Amino acid sequence: VQLQASGGGLVQAGGSLRLSCAASGRTFSNSVMGWFRQAPGKEREFVAAIFRSNSVKYYADSVKGRFTISRDNAKNTVYLQMFSLKPEDTAVYYCAADFNLIQSSIRTAREYDYWGQGTLVTVSS
Repeated sequence: VQLQASGGGLVQAGGSLRLSCAASGRTFSNSVMGWFRQAPGKEREFVAAIFRSNSVKYYADSVKGRFTISRDNAKNTVYLQMFSLKPEDTAVYYCAADFNLIQSSIRTAREYDYWGQGTLVTVSS
């Protein structure tokens, strides 16, 4: 599975960005897709995930109500719409995929088998 993340950039606090992650190589609709982020000097942390069905989504408390994850199985793409961005959202954002995850593992980075290259989001104050 190949994952290609895009959409990062520089935005002012309070602004919005939409990240995209295009997948190829396996049946996308069977995958669990996640977004993680890593700020300088910090560990990679869970941001959001979407189960095979669009109706089951998970968010980190720090982004709940500001970020929305969605997927378009016809386009093999998962999105992360980010609103009300804060300087503390600055990080490299990674998309990840797995085909065997159970719900209890969905927030754990090491449980995902496939990773994109990351896209940098910088939020200025």
